Amino acid sequence: MISKLLKITAVLLALSFIAIQFSRPEFNNPPVIPGQRLEDITDVPDEIAGILNRSCADCHSNETRYPWYSGIAPISWGMYDHIRLGREELNFSVWGTYSEKRRVRKLEEMCEEVTEGNMPFYQYLWLQPGSNLSSVQKSALCKWTETHIAEAKE
Repeated sequence: MISKLLKITAVLLALSFIAIQFSRPEFNNPPVIPGQRLEDITDVPDEIAGILNRSCADCHSNETRYPWYSGIAPISWGMYDHIRLGREELNFSVWGTYSEKRRVRKLEEMCEEVTEGNMPFYQYLWLQPGSNLSSVQKSALCKWTETHIAEAKE
């Protein structure tokens, strides 16, 4: 009896998993407008560019790299939501559209979020462990943001 119940449950779970594959979000990268990206407007040293590209850009730019598992529900649903919210909060691809005041606030928040361990987002790190930031990288990123904040306030 228990064996039959387990088989039925396994079949139902398998069918459910297959069924949810037909409900996938549409992943896309909006166009990147030349001259609007962070790197186009702000001096970004190679070390900082590496940190931003490896640990931030997938959710905070229009240049997201979608890994193979992004097409598998329910992972795809969470990824879609995180990328959508990440772009709304901070998008390096539209940096040129931000006012100077907003740029300063975003730079302050960037340092704050990595220092407090809120970014990169912990679920992102499960699937992209190489995106984790060391204390040295966090410090370098914060020093870079502080330099640009000071320049903007002059």
